[in-house]
Amino acid sequence: MAKPQHEIRDPIHGFIRLTTEERKVLDSRPLQRLRYVHQLAMAYLVYPGATHRRFEHSLGVMELAGRVFDVVTNADNLQSAIARDIVGSHKSRLDYWRQVVRLAALCHDIGHLPFSHAAEDLLPPGWKHERITDGLITGSEMKSFWDDAKVQAEDVTKLAIGPKEFGPKKHRTVEFTPWERILSEIIVGDAFGVDRMDYLLRDSYHAGVAYGRFDHLRLIDTLRILPHPENEDEPLLGIEEGGIHAAEALLMARFFMYKQVYFHDVRRAYDYHLTEFLKQWLKPEGRFPTGPTEHLARSDNEVLAAITLAASDRKLNGHIHAARIVNRKHFRLIYERNPIDRAVNVASAKQIESNLAGEFGAENVHYFTYLPKSNSIDFPVLLADGRAVSSVNLSELLNRTPPVSVEFVFIAPEQEAKAKKHLAKHKDEIIKPCDEKSE
Repeated sequence: MAKPQHEIRDPIHGFIRLTTEERKVLDSRPLQRLRYVHQLAMAYLVYPGATHRRFEHSLGVMELAGRVFDVVTNADNLQSAIARDIVGSHKSRLDYWRQVVRLAALCHDIGHLPFSHAAEDLLPPGWKHERITDGLITGSEMKSFWDDAKVQAEDVTKLAIGPKEFGPKKHRTVEFTPWERILSEIIVGDAFGVDRMDYLLRDSYHAGVAYGRFDHLRLIDTLRILPHPENEDEPLLGIEEGGIHAAEALLMARFFMYKQVYFHDVRRAYDYHLTEFLKQWLKPEGRFPTGPTEHLARSDNEVLAAITLAASDRKLNGHIHAARIVNRKHFRLIYERNPIDRAVNVASAKQIESNLAGEFGAENVHYFTYLPKSNSIDFPVLLADGRAVSSVNLSELLNRTPPVSVEFVFIAPEQEAKAKKHLAKHKDEIIKPCDEKSE
């Protein structure tokens, strides 16, 4: 007799349990392909333990999504009127929506390219991995799985991708009800999305660092559906006041993981060489195909095989960057933006890049920058007196946490020694004050 429930042991969440219908989705081609897509691109060349894949992350997101759904729909946790209304109006179909949430969480990453975000810029204009995810979920490849699970593909894709990726300026327009927005927020929300929770916990575990740890069990137990502090008719995912420190720890964990792991300079150098190799390997278009068949046929395995081959053959496309990856001859960090130089000129890193490119050749210099889309994440907090207030008005730590932003200038290792001497001698001349530059 077939088992009604299946178990998978996970280093982060213990046992992850699946129904037979969920296991069928897990065994599908789009999900199994994620076994061969690294979660952190080539970060394993810096953190040797960071060899985990999108597959186990997707399982973790599904597990956490189910837990959060159970907490926020529990009758004992519906303290706000808006929570009672929105959950009460869907009370007869909570089992259906719980299944949709878990399946959407499981499938939220199936559109990722080889090496995940490192290759995102190599899609055709107007495409992102979420668009590929949408096409796979709603296409013929997975139709039978949704029929078996008795769920609608459109419900799954909406929750997996979220309202930010649908709209007039996106690939298609989809309307979200307030209930669907809440359920999607459980998975991909900026503040408490379980996608973020799992990748912080999992990435820190495999990288061997402590930065990404936080009390996710306490945080999940205090999550609630609450009114927006400025619009009582708009429900949001928030927390009880007792969970504020766990929420602060989550946001601090994200800050430090970005600074120490995701934006590690050597990791960024390898991402640069990987992207440049892919541009050559994917010629003549220099772009990844977006069709389901072509997408499912490519994973990290095919890319790594091509890199290994190209590294030993100068005639093959991408040889230079493949050789740098294989032989660990990656570009070196020569300059990082700092407050002292920015006080002289906010464009100090670009001035350094321009000067070094002129002195040592543009092909030997690479500039990388990351600027945040927003400075803070706001969410409602339920006080003991029943009021829902803005987190930024309650937490000094959230107000004082700086946004993650970096600027790096890299140099080819063959030019590193000369470049260091050059900067030591001429840096003060290169970084010109704003007034002098404008003149």
